[in-house]
Amino acid sequence: MPIVLIPARYASTRFPGKPLSEVKIGVPLIELVYKNVAKAGFETVVVTDDERIEAAVKKFQGQVCRVDDNVPSGSERIALAFERFFKTADLVINVQGDEPLLDPNDLKKLADAHLKSSFEMMTMIKPQKNNREDFLDKNKVKAVWNKNNGECFYFSRAPIPFPRDEVSELHWHLHLGVYSFKPQSLIKFVKAAPSFYEETEKLEQLRALGLGFKIGAIEVHHQSLGVDTPDDLKKLQGVLYGKTS
Repeated sequence: MPIVLIPARYASTRFPGKPLSEVKIGVPLIELVYKNVAKAGFETVVVTDDERIEAAVKKFQGQVCRVDDNVPSGSERIALAFERFFKTADLVINVQGDEPLLDPNDLKKLADAHLKSSFEMMTMIKPQKNNREDFLDKNKVKAVWNKNNGECFYFSRAPIPFPRDEVSELHWHLHLGVYSFKPQSLIKFVKAAPSFYEETEKLEQLRALGLGFKIGAIEVHHQSLGVDTPDDLKKLQGVLYGKTS
């Protein structure tokens, strides 16, 4: 059975206190993410190093565990949580705490596809047509993906694949903040040093590629909105409640 672990830290360069930012009065972002993900039917746990986030999760009766170690990424934090508190699962699925609109059925599809595959890791990508603003946005991660076998070649904050010639329609894939690991691959991943490309782009999946991992992806088509900045939170409020503040 897969387990879903949601890393959530208070400190953030772009958006301090993001998990506790209110989507509406009394409803923090982390609650929206947790309750949505839990609909997939897998055990779901928030992993945090902050007592304020721990208290917020307990308040809405979610599962939470503390990993206070100083680690460089969410994957390191969930790996420590997995080894200390859980230890057994078919898959460890890392859902970043800023993806509130994930479709729980897509999580099920991801887990099913991963269990049937030889990929060390799998993730989700969403096909985009045009959407040039997001294509040029460094906060929106792009994936280069082989449709024939489902394998991802590279991820970048840069606009890739970049059309050398002018095109009438721009086609690309947006990467969503979900990683499914086979447990042994997760442990191997976190024991490795960050790679040059990971440190350059600040994308941890590039360490996995550097280790020779094959990363697969499923295409999803639901509406998505990663909350990276306060402006993204306003966009989310507009999507959910028809308002921008």
